[in-house]
Amino acid sequence: MYDLLIVRAVFILLLSLSAFFLSPFHLSQPASAVFGFGLGVVGVALEMRAKQISFKRLIGAAVGSLLGILGAFLVSLVIQRAFADQAPTASFLQMATLLGMAYGGLAIGWTKGEMLNLAAFGGVFGSEGNSKTTFKILDTSVIIDGRIADIVETRFLDGVMVIPQFVLRELQQVADSADSLKRNRGRRGLDILQKIQKNPELQVRIVEDDFPNVKEVDLKLIELAKLYSCTIVTNDFNLNKVAQLHGVDVLNINELANALKPVVLPGEGMRVFILKEGKEYNQGVAYLDDGTMVVVDNARKQISKTIDIVVTSVLQTTAGKMIFGRYDERGHAPEKITEKITEKINEKISEKPREREMPAGAA
Repeated sequence: MYDLLIVRAVFILLLSLSAFFLSPFHLSQPASAVFGFGLGVVGVALEMRAKQISFKRLIGAAVGSLLGILGAFLVSLVIQRAFADQAPTASFLQMATLLGMAYGGLAIGWTKGEMLNLAAFGGVFGSEGNSKTTFKILDTSVIIDGRIADIVETRFLDGVMVIPQFVLRELQQVADSADSLKRNRGRRGLDILQKIQKNPELQVRIVEDDFPNVKEVDLKLIELAKLYSCTIVTNDFNLNKVAQLHGVDVLNINELANALKPVVLPGEGMRVFILKEGKEYNQGVAYLDDGTMVVVDNARKQISKTIDIVVTSVLQTTAGKMIFGRYDERGHAPEKITEKITEKINEKISEKPREREMPAGAA
């Protein structure tokens, strides 16, 4: 790190000294030194910015600008002949064409650079196809939810986590809300982002791309995903459906959570803790460790007790999974019978001395 800082400082110093002694554009030596220093600072700033840009975008920008300059050169030949008697006009049009086409080629190549397939060129790019990077766009809801931080730590999500700038703006607006509940949710989302960024094994990229003509954030996410062929990570049911209609891949955190819940079949036994009374008559409600609700018939009298039940049915809803079971008091009949037998034996034992005393008294 320090070696690179030294190289940058030497570069700026050499450029300043060169401008000081050579005096370009007929400038004075102090003005030339300032010009060289400013040029060196701009070069270092461009180098620092280029480090944060993907290699595909750099290739796309370079190729686009070169094609733009080549096209401008061909057009300038036509301009030179068309305005042969108007030298100032021809020079201006040639310069404007050069700058316009170079800029247009650079901008287009920059935007479409991620679509390049470098593996098709072979050679040093041959490994590009084997190590293809995938991009996952995080929406506001999944960031506020918080579970995404634990998921990425378990390495179930690979690739680069993309956070659009408009999502950050929406998250900041929620964090600055006058409603205390929304404000706490927004601040938790910002804390989750910091936790994700601190993960050394995870790449996080903030993109500046925006779509001014699109007002809704969900539609902006879909347009961004279509532009770069990304996958949206969300827990929003509506965004999930709309994205699928647009042909965009979606990873829904809620679907993942439902898929990880234990599978139970009707007729299986289960041991649960009855927490409260159910809505229907003589029902009790329990919850599994993953939050799944278990509704148990004949369990109203078993509140605050751990009992064994038999699963009767499983209902899958958009909100999650519900399990219905039945508590059979007859299943505990052997214990009650054992207690009754013990009581009878104790009664018989207490009655034996009386049976022996009764004949003696009668005589």
